[in-house]
Amino acid sequence: MSNRNSKANKDAARERMRAERERQQKKDKARRQVIVAGSVVAALALAGGIGYAVVQGNKSGEWDEAPKAQLVTPKNTEGENGTTVVLGKPAAKKTLELYEDARCPVCATFEQVAGEQIKKDVDAGKYKLKFIGATFLDNGLSGTGSKNALSALGAALNVSPDAFLAYKSALYSKENHPAENDDKFAKDDYLLKVADQVPALKGNAAFKKAVEDGTYNRWAIEMSKLFDKSGVTGTPTLKMDGKKIEIPQTLDAFNSAVDKALKG
Repeated sequence: MSNRNSKANKDAARERMRAERERQQKKDKARRQVIVAGSVVAALALAGGIGYAVVQGNKSGEWDEAPKAQLVTPKNTEGENGTTVVLGKPAAKKTLELYEDARCPVCATFEQVAGEQIKKDVDAGKYKLKFIGATFLDNGLSGTGSKNALSALGAALNVSPDAFLAYKSALYSKENHPAENDDKFAKDDYLLKVADQVPALKGNAAFKKAVEDGTYNRWAIEMSKLFDKSGVTGTPTLKMDGKKIEIPQTLDAFNSAVDKALKG
């Protein structure tokens, strides 16, 4: 009896060992499959990262090509190279000139103070607005955000003057405007994210394509040249029919300065 029990115990032990080996082999196989799958994912991620880096490199490179690209001017522009951007009612007798660089923090502060009032004044026919875009901060701070934002503003202007003003206001808002040394505007996806806050631009396939394709990059370069030739050395700068207005710090100061300039 004891011999039979001993043999049975040995057989049971061998069976347990065999079953354990099979379980271990299955676990090892599963682990190898996970490692292989992980390696494939890592390789794809690396390839994706390299691809993204290449795309970003090409994005920077497109601005090297922009001066030689075909010039496409937005709707609602006039003059040589479409760089005359005057918005408002033709009957308005005076013109407020506004010089801005998209990356300029002082421009952002000014827009937050007076941007909405300017839109109201233009809509009311109090004066016309002439916009001159600058990109000099890209040189001083390194990057392409000023140019890229100006190109996107061209795409918005192609939609309508109201879309242009609303988009400009959104770019300069406290919520969206980056620090001066943060080149966020160089990224098309960020510019499109901000554009989603403007009803006329949200879901606008033509606008999105123009931003991503850099349709108005050459126009942005030409607009920047106009600023460089203007004699203006900083942004923001305000002029009424060519006469400089000191940049006001409050809305009341802005209204007072504009009313004085309109009388002069």
